[in-house]
Amino acid sequence: MRSRIVGILLSLLWGGIFFLSPTAAFADRAGVNIEAPESAAKGSEITIRVTVTHSGNTSRHHVDWVKIWVNQQELAKWEYGPSNLPEGLPFTREVKYKLDGDVEIKAEANCNLHGGKGPKTVRVRAQ
Repeated sequence: MRSRIVGILLSLLWGGIFFLSPTAAFADRAGVNIEAPESAAKGSEITIRVTVTHSGNTSRHHVDWVKIWVNQQELAKWEYGPSNLPEGLPFTREVKYKLDGDVEIKAEANCNLHGGKGPKTVRVRAQ
């Protein structure tokens, strides 16, 4: 009887560790993908498209912000809340940028409960 109780307790402990681990929660973190040209003519306008992925879109569990930086300067930011949710999942945000030289574009999204998967970065060369 005692070994059965110990076995049940160990199972609960291992199950709790698995479900509370950062790896298990990683699936609920918001992530981004960036689309931008690899190169473009200097002085031209480029389109930067960020697609946000996440597993929740409810008033209790949602993406609460998305940001885009160009050369470490914030270019765009969208904020969401329980009464202002993104339109669906995945969703896309798009901005235009005048290319005056080579740039590094960084984007990131954040879940109100679990955080984000971290920023993604792409580079665009000016020709």
